[in-house]
Amino acid sequence: MAKPKAPAKRGRKPAAKKPVASAKPAVVSPEAKAVDKAVAALSKHQERVDKAADKLKQAKAKASSPKATAASKRAVATAAASLKALKETLATLRQTVASAKKDQKVAELKARIAATKEKATEALAEFETTLADKAQADLDKALAKFSSQWSAKRKKLDAKKVKAKAKVQVKSAATAAKKLESAVKALEAKPAASRGRPAKAATTKAAPKKRGRPAKAATAKAATKPAAKTTAAPKKRGRPAKAATTKAAAKPAATTTAPKKRGRPAKAATAAKTAAKTAAAPKKRGRPAKAATAAAKPATAPKKRGRPAKAAATSAPAAAPAAPEADKS
Repeated sequence: MAKPKAPAKRGRKPAAKKPVASAKPAVVSPEAKAVDKAVAALSKHQERVDKAADKLKQAKAKASSPKATAASKRAVATAAASLKALKETLATLRQTVASAKKDQKVAELKARIAATKEKATEALAEFETTLADKAQADLDKALAKFSSQWSAKRKKLDAKKVKAKAKVQVKSAATAAKKLESAVKALEAKPAASRGRPAKAATTKAAPKKRGRPAKAATAKAATKPAAKTTAAPKKRGRPAKAATTKAAAKPAATTTAPKKRGRPAKAATAAKTAAKTAAAPKKRGRPAKAATAAAKPATAPKKRGRPAKAAATSAPAAAPAAPEADKS
């Protein structure tokens, strides 16, 4: 039983696929070009030799026939000579082809050497890259191992330090706690303080405070003088007179009562004239009076600097000598 035929497909047939050309064309070396050229020349010359050989064969056939002539015999010699020359050229061309093929082989070997070197260089670079990757991996592994070991060792050292520090802290805390406990006990022992300002202690009413610098202490000899002479002079404000020296105490009373003047001393010419007046006059502050004014006004007391003495202070010394007279009466 015959098989039924498959239904014919309608439409155009798909176009045949063309071979895909390589993106990079093959590079033809000069040696290969030389070989192709020599082979082409050899093949052309071989055709000439074949034609010359056929011609010589035909010439020999004519010369061997019974009707051969001298020209046919000369044609044999000419064809033979032409064939001989062509064969010599053919031999030269064969040597050229062999030399070109040899050069091509040498070039191919050199190219293979260069390719081998390049391949070795690439293999070396790849090997270096592999070693670098392996070294980095080994370094990471070693670093991780060292980090874990170092961390464990450091934790032990830190634990020892913390333990020693804890001992010191506990000891210092115990000492501070003892001090605080003693302070608490001391506060508990004290009575509760009353609010407000504490009362002042009862004191004797002292004399009113005097303004200015206090007088210097009198010497032993000056203390033996009568009280009337020492208290008769009114109290002056400001710096008090200096205590009389032992040499000045031995002199008469008229010379000791003159206080020491401040400032520049009087000239030698006027010192003798003003000695008697200055001896009884009180000590003046500031620069001494000039000689002309001292001679013109002998009776008036020199003007004092500063605030004048209070009335109570001046009247009190004057009333002091009157008391003994009332007692006598």
